[in-house]
Amino acid sequence: MPVYEAITEEVGRQLGVKTELIVETDYESCAQDKNDVCFVCSLPYIEFMRQGISPAVPIAAPVLRGNRYGGKPIYYSDVIVHSASPYQSFGDLRGRSWAYNEPLSHSGYGITRYHMVKIGQTNGFFAKVIEAGFHEESIRLVSEGGVDASAIDSQVLAVATRDNPSLRKSLRVIEALGPSTIQPIAVSKRLPMELRQQILEIILSLHKDTKVRRRLAVGLVERFAPVGPSSYDDIRKMVDVCEREKFMVIR
Repeated sequence: MPVYEAITEEVGRQLGVKTELIVETDYESCAQDKNDVCFVCSLPYIEFMRQGISPAVPIAAPVLRGNRYGGKPIYYSDVIVHSASPYQSFGDLRGRSWAYNEPLSHSGYGITRYHMVKIGQTNGFFAKVIEAGFHEESIRLVSEGGVDASAIDSQVLAVATRDNPSLRKSLRVIEALGPSTIQPIAVSKRLPMELRQQILEIILSLHKDTKVRRRLAVGLVERFAPVGPSSYDDIRKMVDVCEREKFMVIR
């Protein structure tokens, strides 16, 4: 949230217009093109395009701090278990319980589904699957022993363990799924091309301002890089594979 607020405020300041950050509770407003700029998960964006709905276009995505990201707009889904558990790999989770944040999350659901197809472990792999609602809730469930494992957005996990160091003692990463192209900032096609370009240029230069850079660092964001629709072909391919294998719901 602090990163979204910083971007919203700075884009408005530099454009000389009033901006407002709206926290939605579902993806309906994205499909209906209600907002001018959206911070959106990549999987809903892909699903909308597959349905012939594409009101917004990705223009930029964060580059995260840390050597594992290699200066690219990518992230991972870290599979976490309780530190005291015996599990050492994803395969060890057969017959165990699994939590995910929500079914339109690539990091928590889409890439897990794809990974299960790739290793030939689909229906019936988990004994129990729980929708937690948020990555943070999945983290809590695993750390307290309420569920055996979950796949967590590596950015979210890094922020959570930084802000709550005790999690480092109760959690262990047994596998990293990905990398995947990280979630984009998408701009409505309603906006004139000139305005879209102005917004992009502002976002790409945010890290040059010392004060803004400190605000981005709260979310472990180093800077932003330009992206476009084709940048998310990796996620499109994952969805296509799962659809061909008729494995769209994790059971």
